[in-house]
Amino acid sequence: MPDAVSAELARIVRRWHELPQDRAAGLAPAVHHVTQALADETARACGRQRLGVPDLGPALVVDQLRVITYDALQAGLDRTSVADRLTALRRMIA
Repeated sequence: MPDAVSAELARIVRRWHELPQDRAAGLAPAVHHVTQALADETARACGRQRLGVPDLGPALVVDQLRVITYDALQAGLDRTSVADRLTALRRMIA
């Protein structure tokens, strides 16, 4: 059985691919914001300098979210906190 983080990421990705382009474009900044926040916390946890996540547009923003989420978990960020943020994001784009 997948954990909460994996389940939420799968739901977000599935829903994202169902969105009309204009809706995805409107929601992309919110997804980018969550991605950047996770990247910032990951950098902090690893003792590294914060780097900006590039804005690659709606077509790639969920892929960036997936990668940064994986990095965050590898860096030891709390799985429950990450899952809760992903849940809130999914509900926003639903």
